[in-house]
Amino acid sequence: MSNEAKIKEIIMKTLDVSADEIKPDQSIAQCLGVDSTELVEISVAIKKTLNVPLKDNELKKTHTFKQIVEIVNSKV
Repeated sequence: MSNEAKIKEIIMKTLDVSADEIKPDQSIAQCLGVDSTELVEISVAIKKTLNVPLKDNELKKTHTFKQIVEIVNSKV
C-alpha cells in the first residue's frame, strides 16, 4: 500500500469520512472541516503508522491532502 493510500485511510478513520470526500487539491479544512485537534490526531497517526519523523507543528502549515502526502514522502 502506498503512503498516499495509508494517509487517506488514516484521515478516513480519524474524521469518519469516505475516500470520495478527500480531494487532493482542496483545503482539508474547507472540504472536511478539520480543526487543529484533528490535525494533531492525523499527524500522530501518520507518525506511528508510517514511522515518519514529523515535527509536532509540521502539518499545521498544510492546506491540502496532496501537501500532506508530499511532506510525508519527503521524510521517507
